[in-house]
Amino acid sequence: MNNKVFLFLFYFIFQSSGLLFSQTDDNIEKKILTKKAIEFKQDLNFVKSQYFYLKKDWDSTLIYSMKQLSVSKNKELNDYSHFFRGSSFQQKKLYKEARKELLQISNKFALNPQRTIRLAAISLELREFENAKNYYESAISMPETSNEIHSLSLIYEGLGITYFFLEKYEKAEDYLIKNEAIKEKEKNEKELLDAYNALANLYYVQYKDQQAIPYFQKAYLLSKNLNDLGKKVLAATNMSTVEENAKNYKKALEYRKEANKWTDSLNNQNKIWAVADYEKKFAITQKQKEIKVLQVENQLKNTQRNFLFFSAIGLLLLLTGGVYLYAQKVKNSKIILHQKNKLDELNATKDQLFSIVSHDLRSSVNALKTSNSKLSATLESKNYDQLNQLIAQNSIIANGAYSLLDNLLHWALLQTKQLYFHKESIHLYSIIQQIEFNYKPFLLDKSITFENSVSKNIFLFVDLDSFKIVFRNLLDNAIKFSKQNGTITFSTNEIDSDFCEIIMEDTGIGMSQNTINELLQEGGLLAKKSDSEIIGTGLGLQLCRQMIKKNNGTFKIESELNKGTKIIVTFPKMKQNG
Repeated sequence: MNNKVFLFLFYFIFQSSGLLFSQTDDNIEKKILTKKAIEFKQDLNFVKSQYFYLKKDWDSTLIYSMKQLSVSKNKELNDYSHFFRGSSFQQKKLYKEARKELLQISNKFALNPQRTIRLAAISLELREFENAKNYYESAISMPETSNEIHSLSLIYEGLGITYFFLEKYEKAEDYLIKNEAIKEKEKNEKELLDAYNALANLYYVQYKDQQAIPYFQKAYLLSKNLNDLGKKVLAATNMSTVEENAKNYKKALEYRKEANKWTDSLNNQNKIWAVADYEKKFAITQKQKEIKVLQVENQLKNTQRNFLFFSAIGLLLLLTGGVYLYAQKVKNSKIILHQKNKLDELNATKDQLFSIVSHDLRSSVNALKTSNSKLSATLESKNYDQLNQLIAQNSIIANGAYSLLDNLLHWALLQTKQLYFHKESIHLYSIIQQIEFNYKPFLLDKSITFENSVSKNIFLFVDLDSFKIVFRNLLDNAIKFSKQNGTITFSTNEIDSDFCEIIMEDTGIGMSQNTINELLQEGGLLAKKSDSEIIGTGLGLQLCRQMIKKNNGTFKIESELNKGTKIIVTFPKMKQNG
């Protein structure tokens, strides 16, 4: 059994359990903070930061706590402000900033156990396991902790995971069993599922399958009662891994399909939330525009009244006022004309995009409709060989439509500047392996050989989510336009100490220079033509180009018809200290 598989699963478990963003007893915190807000009600910045902290509005919390620190000399209020800031940075995954804030709090702080548990969780996230152990042991020795069962459970869970990574499995088992006992008494199904998963992986990594598998099964059965799609994905994925390692491939495939189903549901839910948020922001923007229009109208009325008043003063002031109004009118006309031209340009791009995307969606739906008709006829004739082909064809059509919609959503978010980019160090070889794993079924379907020749020593400094979107699109295109028994190769070329080239080559149908030129145009989309060479909208590649640019990278295409395609992407490397 591959130990790396276990470590990945185990990390996923304690991250999903909320341990890394551990909150102790919310009722205790709320009670103390509400009391302090009443006591210091004259400190408006503190009251606002406390309010937004309880509402879990982390950005607003950071703003008002900073304002409080800039004006306050009260040590107690400063401790609370640093606590708010440290907790907010932790929730935003800015762990070093979070630790810096929490370390500025005095030991007499009323929420010192909660602060210590947060420092332990941050150390665990930063892989500083000895520090995490020390903080958790410090928290468990505090008198206040013994009365807070939930906090005690978090400490046991944290110590269990810490000792796991320190490979002290007996101690890890002892604390994780204590954690499980508390979770069973509390009857919190979500946290109990995490406790089962933690013990299962602990035993599994030690090859104690007879002890591990029952806990995986308990976690899986418990996940069926939850509405948390993430928990369902995790439980089904763990069971798939267990069955695959036991060589029960049929059962493993069933669990894998279930995990994929929940993953799709989770993605759809996230997209719905994103669209709803976008609509909310759009409505607010429209209301703000209406307010501005009213303000302009009021200003115009005031100007007219002032003009009538000052007209009595004399002809000179009247002339001056006329000149001023004329200049303003010319200026406003120029602004309106500029905005109109820009809006016309955006509308033209939107119309082109909708035309092309609707054409592709209509083609996909029509193909699916036709294929389903053939599927019904095949079922009646019991032609099972053709049935398998039609099912595979339906899957390919559906996946293509899904990819198009996914790219359209990301493109819209990028255009409206709603995508958040957080650059960090990533291990290139591991990420390419993950992307290959996601597309394994499609590679096998066309018998395509995938070669990952990427150097294992390269770390890039990019935004992880956008990086994955880029290479999922590129790999999806390579598979789509490759023939049976083709080859797709990923390799690297280190240009210098600052940049690295990632080269993806396929043996597919290739493309002409005219098509390449269209794709490399800024905002260029492929129009639908009779030429069979032009397939797709080009939206995916436009999305890739914009995200590569956001990550300070470059993009280049080399291709010939029927001779395959080479795509060269350059990204900045993570600079080594010293």
